[in-house]
Formats: sequence, C-alpha cells, structure tokens
Amino acid sequence: MKKIFLYGNWKMHNGIKETETFFKDLCEHVCEDVVICDFLSRNFLEICIFPPFTSLFMGARILGYMGKTGLFIGAQNGHYEEKGAFTGEISFPMVQELGCTRVLLGHSERRHIFNESNELINKKLKASLQRRLRPVLCIGETFSERESDLTFQVLENQINAAIKGLDKENIRNIIWAYEPVWAIGTGRTASPENAQEACCFARSVISKVVRDEGKDKTWNSIPILYGGSVKASNVAGLLEQPDIDGALIGGASLSVESMLEIVHAALHRG
Repeated sequence: MKKIFLYGNWKMHNGIKETETFFKDLCEHVCEDVVICDFLSRNFLEICIFPPFTSLFMGARILGYMGKTGLFIGAQNGHYEEKGAFTGEISFPMVQELGCTRVLLGHSERRHIFNESNELINKKLKASLQRRLRPVLCIGETFSERESDLTFQVLENQINAAIKGLDKENIRNIIWAYEPVWAIGTGRTASPENAQEACCFARSVISKVVRDEGKDKTWNSIPILYGGSVKASNVAGLLEQPDIDGALIGGASLSVESMLEIVHAALHRG
C-alpha cells in the first residue's frame, strides 16, 4: 500500500480566527475518526496545510497542543537568505521557528504572477533543504504549452533547473507536485490518464539523476502529487494512477468538511 499525501494550499485565504477554528475542528475529527487515525498511525497518510504567513503561528500552536502525528503545517513560500534587507520577505528559519516542516516552492502563481525564475526557485530549494525544511516543488505547463505539445519539454526544463547543483540525497527529499497551470482554480481537472502521463514522465526525469545505473530503486518512493481543482469527486481516480502519490488541494482544503471528504474518498478508493 502506497503512502498518500494530501496537502492543502490556502493561498491568501483564512486569517487567524478561521485558522484556529479549522485546526481545532480538524484535530477533533481526526482524533474521532478510526479510519484516518489508523492510516496516520501506520504512516500510510500524511496531511499538511499551508496557511498564509499570518496564520502559521495559530495553526502550529493548535497542532502542538493536540500532538497529533501525521498532521503537518507548511509555509507557502520563503526567501533563500536567512536575514537581511529584504523588505516584505520571510526567511526559512522564521517559518521553521513557527513549527513549519514543509514549504511550497515554484507554485505557478509564484512563477507567472510574481515572475519567479527557475534560477530563483533553485536558490530557494537549496536554502530550504539546508534548513531541513522539506520542499514541495511545483511544476506544470500552461494551456498554450500543452496545446503546442510542449508539456514534457516544460516539465523537464523546470525539473532540471530546480535541482541544478543538488546532490542525490537532497533530491530524494523533495516532494514534487505536478500542477498544470490551466487546471488551477479553473474547475478543469486533468484526466487521470493525462495526469498519470505527466507524473510518470516527471518521475523518469528525476530517476535519471538519482538512480545509480539501475541499481537504486529509491526513486520509486519519491512522492509526486497532482494539483489542479482536486475535490472529493475526482481524487480517487487520480490516486489510482501508479505515479500519483497524493494531491495538492486548493479551494477544497479551506473547510474541514470538504477536506475530510477528500481524505475519506482517497482512503476508500477502489
């Protein structure tokens, strides 16, 4: 049985009060749910929420009080320098001090709205790994790139640029998230077959770097998630694909009810 990663990216939603309510309700429901507890305790399930920076402290505090294993909190971004004259930025040591163990990097909104380059993402990736924050690295093509049959080329370029200069051990610690830009927040979801094709290709690119002449099989355990309008009605079909290990969830992760619906759909698939 493969491990399932269900990660919720809140983007610029949910302030401190909403975060407090969410995490209290989530922890209570998880504690009461025999199925979820079983999967969490046996390390077959990992749930992580990525709130806005201002809500990290509250979410981490609730998780700390509840002491529930298998539930994590992560930051949506971070700066590669530990300190300095970078007005408006947050460093990885700062979010780590709040209790974060994961960090999102390379999300399409960071790439396309805030113009983050592959080189900048590479710097952030190296800095997060140095701080032992596990990065969730997002990759994906735009609609025009898919229409032009450039999906594989875009993915390969993003992967190779992101991991440039990293050793194999660090690359093995990266969680990957394939998020086709055209499916994020649009209600359009890549078919399970299309998502599988892209994730399989991404795994093959990564394997060329971390595998030693076919002897090293650990690349098979590198998590690759799918993101893009994930909900309870489609998550099972996505997770049935051999190269999809979890989901990066957007709007459906904002409420405990919809998040738990996704969790149950994922655990009861098939």
